[in-house]
Amino acid sequence: MPEPRDELLVVGGGVVGLACAQALAAAGRPVRVLERDRLGAATSRGNCGTLTPSHALPLAAPGMVAKALGWMLKPDAPFLVRPRFDPALWAWLLRFAGRCDERTFRAAIAPKAALLSASQALLEDLVRTRGIDCGHRRDGLLYVWRDAAAFEAGCRSHALLREHGIAVDEWDGVRTEREEPALREGVAGALFFPDDGHLRPERYTAELARLAAQDGALIEEGADLVELVREDGGWRATARDGRQWRARALLLASGPWAARMARPLGLRLPIIPGKGYSITYARPGQAPRRPLVLKDHSVCVTAWDDGYRLGSTMEFAGYDDRLTRARLDALERGAAAVLREPTGPVKREEWFGWRPMTWDDLPILGAVPGQPGLWLAVGHGMMGMGMSAVTGRLLADLVTKRTPVIDPTPYAITRFR
Repeated sequence: MPEPRDELLVVGGGVVGLACAQALAAAGRPVRVLERDRLGAATSRGNCGTLTPSHALPLAAPGMVAKALGWMLKPDAPFLVRPRFDPALWAWLLRFAGRCDERTFRAAIAPKAALLSASQALLEDLVRTRGIDCGHRRDGLLYVWRDAAAFEAGCRSHALLREHGIAVDEWDGVRTEREEPALREGVAGALFFPDDGHLRPERYTAELARLAAQDGALIEEGADLVELVREDGGWRATARDGRQWRARALLLASGPWAARMARPLGLRLPIIPGKGYSITYARPGQAPRRPLVLKDHSVCVTAWDDGYRLGSTMEFAGYDDRLTRARLDALERGAAAVLREPTGPVKREEWFGWRPMTWDDLPILGAVPGQPGLWLAVGHGMMGMGMSAVTGRLLADLVTKRTPVIDPTPYAITRFR
């Protein structure tokens, strides 16, 4: 048996895996990326491309359990659990429900905010110093309400973000409609997050791959792995077509497939797939000036120079691979209720992707105790794009034994034991 190469295998070529590979390669670590399909072709591709410190409030919030129960019989609900026999799902939901209290909610903001804010700064540095061409802009994001009572409640809950250094401005309906002419009349108010940004997700992942390769990383597409095993002091990965790779270390960054891939390694990762949808169009004539979240309908809207996307929703239906018409129609219906020109002149794609959801809404980052050379960068939920840069930097710091860019403790796998 050949000796393991002085190389680290990154399993997963989505935005998180590529960010890790780029940061490790830039730090001088030999890296090989193994992607089961095409780079950035799964969850990383069809999202709205927002970079959002504003999203630091946890998904497990007070009142969420009652809302979710009320939505269970609504096929177009923004948060939908499809009832079925799935012990892993119900165990996950019980742990999630146990976090929907005020104390836990408030305590969970800090570690999520730390990741999102640090990642925004690191990504901007990468754009500036390495010339990444991904359409990045830091021009803010608007949460928009038409329901006055819901707006007031949103102002109260999001005021907590200021305690964590995240800027929040409250706009009344008159100012909101003046600042954003794409909105229909009747807006109750909005929250403006000036430090949020956005980019083109497919261009960003392509640029990360380019930089990683430029820094020396090797990239393998079509590496559909069927086995990961510890062998002779290192790790061996075997693909369905018989190809094999050996390395001293293995970094699992396989998004929604992480729990499945980790199970043969003796790990029970509390990650389940949360299905999100989007529709992409040619840019409409009256597109929003900046990304919007239409809070009454849970629809995210992002316009780029050459495109336009509606996205969001959360559906827990396992690895169901169908495009559900009710979910897609809900995106268009929600946009039509708020925007003057809700869709573009040409529909280019209807899409879904599985998000890797942990029940505490934080990723799992760092080494696995008792398994030398095994590292994790998984469970980023809806925030993979927005947390990618800091994830890559943190994993590179930990692997190379540098001072970590942020405290890794809140994201360690040991919190689940």
